[in-house]
Formats: sequence, structure tokens, C-alpha cells
Amino acid sequence: MKSVLMPRLKELGILLVLIVLVIGFSLATPNFLDPANIFNIARQVATLGICAVGFSFVLITGGIDLSIGYQISLNVVVTGMLMARFEVPWYAACLAALVLGALIGVVNGLIITLTGVAPLIVTLSMMMILNGVSYLLSGGLPIFGFPAEFSVLGQGAIAGVIPVSLLFLVAVWAIGLFILDKTYVGRYFYAIGNNAEAARLSGVNTRRTIVFVYALCGFFTAIGAVLLLSRLNSAQSATGAGFEFTVLTACVLGGISVMGGRGRLFGAFVGVLIVGVLDNGLVLMNVSEYVQLVIKGCILLAAVVYDAMSKNSRGRRKQIGGVPLSVPATPVAA
Repeated sequence: MKSVLMPRLKELGILLVLIVLVIGFSLATPNFLDPANIFNIARQVATLGICAVGFSFVLITGGIDLSIGYQISLNVVVTGMLMARFEVPWYAACLAALVLGALIGVVNGLIITLTGVAPLIVTLSMMMILNGVSYLLSGGLPIFGFPAEFSVLGQGAIAGVIPVSLLFLVAVWAIGLFILDKTYVGRYFYAIGNNAEAARLSGVNTRRTIVFVYALCGFFTAIGAVLLLSRLNSAQSATGAGFEFTVLTACVLGGISVMGGRGRLFGAFVGVLIVGVLDNGLVLMNVSEYVQLVIKGCILLAAVVYDAMSKNSRGRRKQIGGVPLSVPATPVAA
């Protein structure tokens, strides 16, 4: 019973943090609860929320993908070039971005599973490669001049009220919840995150599952990149720089463990909202960008430390309940 209640209590805790932030910013800035600002927050968190779904999957399996920031950069550059320079129809360019995102994820997954190199190192290397490729393709210059229909994805609204990008966010989260809660693959994610070797011995094809989870992460990241490109209406090689840490902050804040095997998408969703509200509120209060970085860094550090302490505490309780902490002394022969 306790193991069921604790995650719910944690989710209620982060929900309370979100409510406190909303009340605080409402009192500090009169424009915070303005409908136009709420609309703006919804559009801003769409890309972050969509990327957080795939990133949560990776974290639950015990991995990490530090390349998603520059996956976004490469996706927006390639999509922008296809539309602006090669006059490819916008929907075909978007499809190419999704395929590219999934392929990058497959490459990440294959290198991790075939070589045994830690995901941190593989995806860090991939981050540098993607950074260089996106810069070489764009020449470091912004790309613009996209079809008007394309801007509807990131800037349009249904009946002037519901952002189109929010519909994409809801659809992706519904798919993510279905995969994680209703399919065997979702259970495999948790099993691998808790103990990959035990999962393999139980019959789980761990290599195939890990490749699949990185491909999903790349695919969802590409959707987020397309929406971001549509909203910004300009593609640059530095568009996604640092985005991986924002996604990591949202996921960890929402209870997705960086050590794998724990966390729910509901918590990650609240974490995304907290980061979105915090970003928006601090900008409205004219807080310096550098101070914002310090605040986000402190939040990420606090969340990671809490996660590590929580896992260590559970490990000690499990050890006390199962195996004796001290080995009995060997009797001395008379």
C-alpha cells in the first residue's frame, strides 16, 4: 500500500508547487493570468512537453539522451532548407524531419547496445556531431521564407482559443500514456530500468527495446522541432542549444528517476508546466537571463539530489527487510 501511495503523494507535492508558482506570479505580475499570456504559455510548453515524453521513456530505461537539443537544431535546419531552398511541400518536409529524428534515435540506440558504451558518452558525442552538421548545412545563417500554411502548426489556434500545437501535445501524451501503461513494451521500459540483466534473463529483448526507445525519443523530438520551427518561423543551427537540460529538469522535477525504473508521465507533465510557468513568470518580472539559468540549475540539482537520496533510502529499507545488514560471525571451533 505504501509503495502505491508514495508516488501519488509525490505527484500531489509537485502539483502543489505548480499551484504556488501560479499564485505567486499572479500576485507579482498583473499580466500573468491574462488570457493572451496563458495562450502563450500553452504554445511555449508544447515543444517541451512533446520532447519530454520520449525523454521520459529513455530515463525510465536507465539511459539519457543529451543529443536532443541539437537533434532539434538539425531538424529545424533540414526542414527549413527543404521548404525555403528546395521548395519541397511543407508536409513532405515535416515527414522528412520525423524520419530523420527516428533515424538519429536508432543510431544512438544501436551504438549503445552494440558497443556497451554509456548512453551519456554516446549521446554527448552525437550532440557534438549534430551541432557541427547543422552549422555546416546552414552556414551559421538563419533560414526563413516558409509557406504560410506551415505557420498554422505553431502559431494557429482553433476558434482563436485552443493553440494547434496544444492539440499535438495532447495527442503525443495520449500515445505516450498508452505505450507506457497499456503495452508490454512500456513494462519492459521499467524492467530494463530496474535491472537490465534480470529483464534479459526473463526473456525481454533488451537490445531491441533500447533501440526502440531511442528511436521513439528521436521521433517525438522531431515533432517538437517542427512545431518550434513553425512558431519561430526561422531555422538556425543554435535553435535547440541547451534544450536537453530544460527537458531533463522538467522530467526529473516531475519524478522521473535519472537512475531508471521509476516515474510516471503525469508527473513529467506537471514538471513541464512548472518549467513553462517559471520561464514565463520570470520573463514577465524582467529577471535577468543569467539569473534564470542559476534558478533552473538549482532546481535541477535539488531534484537530482532528492531522487538519489530517495533511491538510497529505499535501498536501505529493502536491505533491512530482506537480507541482514551484518554477516553473522563464523563460530570458532572449540
